[in-house]
Amino acid sequence: MIFNFLSSSTQASGQSWNPNGRSPLGHLLSLNMTDIWMQGIKIVLSLLIITILTALAGGVLMTFVELHLLFSSPLEIALRQVIVNTLILLAIVEVFKTTLTYFSEGRVKVTFIVDTILVVMLTEVISMWFRDAPQEKWIILGGILLALAIIRVVAVQWSPTKGDIPVEATR
Repeated sequence: MIFNFLSSSTQASGQSWNPNGRSPLGHLLSLNMTDIWMQGIKIVLSLLIITILTALAGGVLMTFVELHLLFSSPLEIALRQVIVNTLILLAIVEVFKTTLTYFSEGRVKVTFIVDTILVVMLTEVISMWFRDAPQEKWIILGGILLALAIIRVVAVQWSPTKGDIPVEATR
């Protein structure tokens, strides 16, 4: 009913907003919601990519600024900070790779997610190593790392794209 009213009112006034003579509401109703969803996802992912790149650049800059610790603190403390900062930045790079893969392929690769978690866990291992953590924490962390390594191997072994490898690449 509303569609007919809008359609007839634009035709009666002699104004047609598009070559098909559809009203704006008629055009809105004919849109494919999947296309709208995909465009929305692309916009949000584009903003996320910009955010990740900004965070990565800021992290590199802050790590560079913290190099003053080489001259004002013991070398061990300065190098600890550089190692931890670098590992965190590598985790951000892995998140960036995951985001770009989703943006280009429309799916998330489990290996990228596991790699991100492994880098973060490596950062935690380094931090615990510098803090002399209790044995229980080491055992828990070792169990988590073992589980992640198994997931990583399984994800590579049974990847849905494993069959997409060209014959020349396997020789």
